[in-house]
Amino acid sequence: MARTLLYLVRHGEQDPADGHSAPGGLSALGRSQADRLGRRLKGVPFTTIHHSPLPRAAETAEVIADYLPQVPRHACDLAADRTPVPSAARRGDYPSRLLPWLDGVPGEERDEDAVALQAAVEQLGTVGTEDRHELVVTHNFVIGWFVRHVLDAPTWRWAGLNQDNCGLTIVRWETGRSPALVCFNDIGHL
Repeated sequence: MARTLLYLVRHGEQDPADGHSAPGGLSALGRSQADRLGRRLKGVPFTTIHHSPLPRAAETAEVIADYLPQVPRHACDLAADRTPVPSAARRGDYPSRLLPWLDGVPGEERDEDAVALQAAVEQLGTVGTEDRHELVVTHNFVIGWFVRHVLDAPTWRWAGLNQDNCGLTIVRWETGRSPALVCFNDIGHL
């Protein structure tokens, strides 16, 4: 029986001087968080490191990769910063209290009906013929979507799942079994 373990990590703290803009990098604390997580993960037999193209995620992956020198890493659109928003036809699937906030999500982050996030789950959450451990350095709502999917929770439930900077969430897929949440937002290394 083969299995896939995805280690989902939210990027380190963004530098507040960047005003939380998309091109912003890590703060000193964010680099320290990434370093602590790298030390924790150095013995895991990762096959690859996927990271969001945004600088805060790329920098986090770079710091972690110092502890995993043989593991290839690459920017991956599957890990990009996305916010699932309902289409007009699916607004009824979300609690009305969330709709005003979702309406304000910037266009570059909007993922209508979570089409891109579902594609990420389908591509990264596959089981091959051999065990696989992959690290995904991404963003809060992406991790929330994966957890919501694994728990088979309602579509909107990602919205209440908050991940700390450099918190670790692990999800597992095994041949012939439903996916499982191994741990959520583990920050013991911080």
